[in-house]
Amino acid sequence: MIESASDYGELTPDLIINAIESLQIYPETGLLPLNSYENRVYQFRCDRQHRYVVKFYRPQRWSDAQIQEELDYAIELAEFEVPVATPERHQGQLLHHYQGYRFALFNSMGGRTFEVDNFDQLEAVGRFIGRIHQLGRKQAFKHRHSVNLDELVLSPCQWLRQSKRVPTTLETAYFTALDILQEQTVAAWQQWHKEHAVETVRLHGDLHPSNILWTDDGPGFVDLDDARQGPAIQDLWMMLSGDRTQQQIQLDILAESYDEFSDFPKHQLALIEPLRAMRMMHYTAWLGKRWQDPAFPRNFPWFAEDKYWEQQILAIKEQIAALNEDPIRLPGQF
Repeated sequence: MIESASDYGELTPDLIINAIESLQIYPETGLLPLNSYENRVYQFRCDRQHRYVVKFYRPQRWSDAQIQEELDYAIELAEFEVPVATPERHQGQLLHHYQGYRFALFNSMGGRTFEVDNFDQLEAVGRFIGRIHQLGRKQAFKHRHSVNLDELVLSPCQWLRQSKRVPTTLETAYFTALDILQEQTVAAWQQWHKEHAVETVRLHGDLHPSNILWTDDGPGFVDLDDARQGPAIQDLWMMLSGDRTQQQIQLDILAESYDEFSDFPKHQLALIEPLRAMRMMHYTAWLGKRWQDPAFPRNFPWFAEDKYWEQQILAIKEQIAALNEDPIRLPGQF
């Protein structure tokens, strides 16, 4: 019986193969682990020479309805001519169950690293994000989460205070800074929502550059695991990198290409730094919550070192400063 969200103990290679073969798909190659920590994801080629990716969902993270909505959304995006990794239907289903685990089979999407500083690539990505949101506005998710303070700020901060993960010698400095970041993030988020009518769309939800592959035909989008309802800028701000001048150039390119399919949400630019802060707090707590999963100490060994927490104190202070700066804007925007 799967008892916790870190319980992959029974997910052996034999079980994975048996689960795949239960769909009359027969792997011819070995299982190549892909870069995923929250779930277990493997690529293989079957005996018909078709390349698949199989994704085993982390136990107890999502409900069946939430996973089904993710898979249906991927199909909907593909039908809307968005290049996204799509699940395949087998035995009439997209989501499958095997010995307590839930999994789906996807067509394997090849590609190379997306280069944020390549303006041609960035322009193409902006165009497709606009198209994703054009579709995303047509209806709302019924089961997926939204971008919200409780899940991304309040609960993570409470967990960190109770976790004993922060080295004792750094607790005072870390939590003093964290308290300020939490307070200012909540205030900025709430103030913005008081002043603006909030339009939310179905988002990719975790659209960092590593979830975009570059192919000869352009960008390909993967990993809708964190698809959720929220402000459109959530799928855009992680495309910005470097200093403020570089980010300004990137923002201009994104906005112009995004506008081909959707109105760029320039009124949401003030949410970029609160959203960045929310991601920082959520990410640190996420690492701690998953620490009992052997994949996490193996891949994130620095999380247990004092140096990581020292760097976090500095990063939090920098983010507090960013929250107090004027938001980045488009040319001519006041």
